[in-house]
This record gives sequence, structure tokens and C-alpha cells, in this order.
Amino acid sequence: MGPHPAVAAIRLAVRRVLHDILTDHHSTTDAASHERPPSPLVLVACSGGADSMALASALAFEAPKLGIRAGGVTVDHGLQPGSDLRADEVVLRLRELGLDPVQATTVTVGREGGPEAAARDARYAALDAAADRHGAAAVLLGHTRDDQAETVLLGLARGSGTRSLSGMAAVSGAGGRYRRPFLQLDRQTARKACMAQSLPVWDDPHNTDPAYTRSRLRHEGLPALEKALGKGVVEALARTAQLSRDDADALDAWAGQAEAAVRDNTGLLECAKLYALPPAVRRRVLRRAAIEAGAPAGSLFARHIEEIDRLITGWRGQGAINLPGKVVAQRQGGRLVIRQG
Repeated sequence: MGPHPAVAAIRLAVRRVLHDILTDHHSTTDAASHERPPSPLVLVACSGGADSMALASALAFEAPKLGIRAGGVTVDHGLQPGSDLRADEVVLRLRELGLDPVQATTVTVGREGGPEAAARDARYAALDAAADRHGAAAVLLGHTRDDQAETVLLGLARGSGTRSLSGMAAVSGAGGRYRRPFLQLDRQTARKACMAQSLPVWDDPHNTDPAYTRSRLRHEGLPALEKALGKGVVEALARTAQLSRDDADALDAWAGQAEAAVRDNTGLLECAKLYALPPAVRRRVLRRAAIEAGAPAGSLFARHIEEIDRLITGWRGQGAINLPGKVVAQRQGGRLVIRQG
């Protein structure tokens, strides 16, 4: 008898990603070298919750069969009493699965961007540091199709553009460091896999705390949508994310090609040539120019780009526009100048 269907599903998803990681690893190895390349190390980011414990178990099962070393990292955000003890428990569980190396790392969560964003920034910084320290080829994250649907809805509520609606990428980070094998699997599959393997899991109380936007969306918003629209909302939102990502990638590539053509021989952007571009392409060019001038990407919102765009499409002699990062955009003699103020 084979494994439980949920266990089989998570293992297949992880196996596919590990094959991709192995291919990437071999392609970066010196082809002229006759020495056998070292086995790559893959880490799993594990909170102790059902999604990440299911991921850790699948990694522990699949990695040895492919000659891949498997380890784990758990991040203690220090936001709840006893969080250090829970981190120690996760480390123990990962070691019991056979993962090595395994570490717990403690972070200090700031306040910039709100509690959820600050915790996320601190977590990824810790994961980057752990991957660098151990020389890991990749870090696996347990985001599911449900997480993807929530991310799309959060982007929609902010009035974000196509890139934000594309949700989380299956591969992201510097050099494709972060991999998300479960984006096509629902949250219940991961939980069933843990139950089938008698894996203990920890349910973070923050995930049910209505003080957090994502928690309200998970427990109130999505159920209300499914009640009004019927089942299949999560799958539809995840599919929207993939379609949006394809569109955003194409528009970004177009903007990259168009940018050189709309600059004069001194490198300044020509307003007439910008005006001739489709709005979606033009605004991408403007965003890239603002970031290049020093505006932080995370602080540059759609309203900022719209204000710059009006210097092109609604020019009535308006003055300079102040952007994040002390960057200024202004129109001068038919040219758009974006620079530090």
C-alpha cells in the first residue's frame, strides 16, 4: 500500500522542486572540472505549523534519494511568551526527521510598515543569513494555494497593479534562493499529510487574531466570498495570480526595451516619446527611473507614479514632485528629470 494521498501529493511537489534545484546546481558547477561536485544543501523554513512541518517531512524523505543534503531553520520572532521554547521544540522535531544542520535564530521585529510587514522583513533577513552561513543552494517555504489567494486579495484591496496581483512567485530571491513547492496545493492537504504521519503541529494564535489583516481575510473575508460566489474562489484567485505574473513579466520586459529608446543622448527621458508609450509600459519606465534615482521600491506607491505620469500626460506647468528617498521629479524643457533633491 502506498502513502496517504496527501503525503504523496506533498512529496511529489517537493521532488519536482528538488530536481529543479539539482539541475540549477549542476549547471553552475564548472563543466571542465573532473571532481564530483559537492552535494547541495537545501534548507526548509519551519515555524512548526502544519504547512511547514509537512514541507519538512517531505524534504527529509525526498532529499536523500537525490543525493541532496537537507537542513532546517526556525525563526523566533519573540512576539509571544514562550516563543523561545517553541523554537527549541521545532529544532528537536526537525532533527527527529533527520534534518541536519538545524538551527533556531532569534530576531528583533521593528515597526516599519506595520507588524506583519516588519515580522516578514526580519524573518527573511534571518533566512538569508542562515542560507549564507551554511552555503545553502535554496530555502523551501511552505506557502500554499490558500496563502496565494490571500495575497492576491490583499493586493487588490490596496489598489495595487498587476505585479502585486501576481502574488508570490514559485521561485524568488537573489539567485532563485527561495522556492515554494506548495503553491498548487491547498492548506488542508498539508494538514492531512501531518495527521497521516502523526506529525505534531503548532497553530500560531496570530493566525486567528482579528487584529491582523491576513487573519481577518482568512477567517472572515474568504469564507464570505465563497458563500456569495460558491466554491472555487481560492483556485480562481491562485489562477489569477499566475496570469497576472505572466502579464507583468511581459510588460516589464517591454518597459526594459523601451527605456533606452525614450532617453536622449544625455540619458534624460524625453516627454514626447514617453507620451507615445502605452500607459502600462510608460509607468513601468517611470517607476524604474525613480528607483534608479534612489527612491526605495517598497515606499514607491501607485499614487507616486501617477503623479509623475501627469507630468507627461497632463502637463500644465506644475512644479516638482517629491518622492520617497528625497527624490524629486520635474519636467524641464520637454525632458523629465528624476534625481535626488
